[in-house]
Formats: sequence, C-alpha cells, structure tokens
Amino acid sequence: MKLEMREGYEGTGPGAITPDGCAVELYTRLPVGDEPDIVAAAVPAGASVLELGSGVGRMTHALLESGFRVTAVDESAEMLERVRGARTICGPIERLRLDETFDVVLLASFLVHAGDAEVRRGLLRTCVRHLAKGGCVLIQREGEDYHTNVPRERVDPAGFTVRIVSAEPAGDGVDAVHARYVFPDAVWTQTFRSRPLTKEQFEEALGEEGLRVDRYLTEDGMWVRAVAAATAD
Repeated sequence: MKLEMREGYEGTGPGAITPDGCAVELYTRLPVGDEPDIVAAAVPAGASVLELGSGVGRMTHALLESGFRVTAVDESAEMLERVRGARTICGPIERLRLDETFDVVLLASFLVHAGDAEVRRGLLRTCVRHLAKGGCVLIQREGEDYHTNVPRERVDPAGFTVRIVSAEPAGDGVDAVHARYVFPDAVWTQTFRSRPLTKEQFEEALGEEGLRVDRYLTEDGMWVRAVAAATAD
C-alpha cells in the first residue's frame, strides 16, 4: 500500500520518495558519520536497541557490527528493504505499540523537531512506552543555528554537496526547510516541516512525556541521553 505524502513534505529526484520527502536511493549513498560511535559510548555493550526511523539502515548496520541487537522501525517499506541483519517493523513511529521494551530507544535524524507538535508528542510517547526499566533514550537534536545559518552548504569528502537552501516560516513556530543534495550523476531535494526548539523548550517537551535529560553527549548539545523522569542518577 502506497502511503500518502505528509502535509508540508515533499521530495524530488530518482527513485522512491517516502511520505516525509526522503529519497530512498539518496539515503543508500549517504555515508555513516560518527553517530554509531556516540551511541556505543553512551549505552551498555550488547544492549537491545529500538531504532525509530532507521531508514535504509546506515546506523543499523554499524550498530549490528558493534554487537548490538537492533529492531529497526520505519514507515517506508522501500527503506526497510535495504536493511540487513536486523528485525524490521514497518509503520508510523508515533503509533508504534510493541509488547516489549528495550535497553535503548534511538530517536535520531532530528525527528524530535517534527513540525506537528502532536506527532512529536507521539514520538516521545513511543520512546517511553518501549523503554525498559533503567534504560535510556538517545535523541539527536538540531544544531543551535540550524534555522538561522541559511543558506549554507557542505561538500562531503565522498564527493557530493548538501545545501540547506532555505528555512521559511510556515506558521505556528514551524519552518519549511528546503534541502538539496547534489551528486555528480543525480540531484535530490527535500522539503520538510521543522519546529525549532531551544534547549529549554526541548527539555520541557521531554518533561511533558515523562522523560528528563540525563546528560548531553556532545559539546554542541545535538546528542542527548534521556531517562525516565523518575529514574535516579
């Protein structure tokens, strides 16, 4: 069954486009950064991981190689077809209900900045619902200047260019962000809705759903380890 594009999201370029405007072929080309190392340093070895928004498995595969047990979730069946070695579950993350919990719940790719505040709440509730006692949620936030330092571009050592072309107000504190990925043989674009969150707003959003920041994992504050609010240090 083909999923409808989410309102305010679109994508262009070769191959399948997911409901949030991501291009499947594009994500098969993007390299893995230091994210798997950040995750591995923040959680116990061999932990069970629920990866929310796994895409084609860029992080999934690296985590599997490091000995983690990963369940990969994505709403795009085309994305999940590229995942190897992990259990996969296809469906909207904000409505996920598994009868099990995990040592680690991973919410990367800036998903916590979902333009629809109800979707964000649903994502965080999914994290809490599947979190084992004593476990943690690892969340990737946007950088402080993500919406203001535009336009900007980065040339990747692999030979492609990522451009954040614009971030324009779309109402209710949400921006419509337009990104462009330029490869020698193909170009993809994505337009998506993103809600900027200050550190205080981010922590408040976590608190509303029963989470609290345990610690910030990176100097730029983009990676966060959160735990259940009742969990002691």
